[in-house]
Amino acid sequence: MSPKITSPQELIKRRDQVRSSIELRTGEKDVRVTVHMGTCGIAAGARDVLAALASELAGAAATNVTLKQSGCAGLCEQEPMITVADASGREVRYGRLDAAKVREIVRQHIAGGTPVVDFMIKA
Repeated sequence: MSPKITSPQELIKRRDQVRSSIELRTGEKDVRVTVHMGTCGIAAGARDVLAALASELAGAAATNVTLKQSGCAGLCEQEPMITVADASGREVRYGRLDAAKVREIVRQHIAGGTPVVDFMIKA
């Protein structure tokens, strides 16, 4: 249950938090991050990866990113997995993720523009 709102300032703060959360998941922006949330991904920890991504993106004030969910990408042994796509359409898939790896991907790839080779899925 959410805490009780007792002042207009608390209401405004809550409104801004909800707007930020909605903005993160809507619209087409320069970078699209997709968390693969098929049964295999969820079993491997994709919910934790999604939560870590949302938190890290909010902390980095990444306003050019859309965070989406999809089903299985067919690489179950690589779950939990995300795909990062930039405005040019270039996609990078990352696998076997956890919160620490997500932080590095947000810092180095999403905010910095340089893919994290160590976490990439090699075809």
